[in-house]
Amino acid sequence: MKKIYFFIAIAVLLFIFNLTKIDFENIFSNDSKIGLTGLLACACTILLLVILFISKKIKNKQD
Repeated sequence: MKKIYFFIAIAVLLFIFNLTKIDFENIFSNDSKIGLTGLLACACTILLLVILFISKKIKNKQD
């Protein structure tokens, strides 16, 4: 379970880092596209890790 917390923390830090790379005045510039792609990837990673965390909690309750 501690690994999941660790990976969620890394994904959140990368999410914040990619958020700083976005130029909100010109969202479709090259640098902003890279930031948006990274932002989307981090959001997907966080969602999948939360699903994994919840499924592990459910499995532990059944045992």
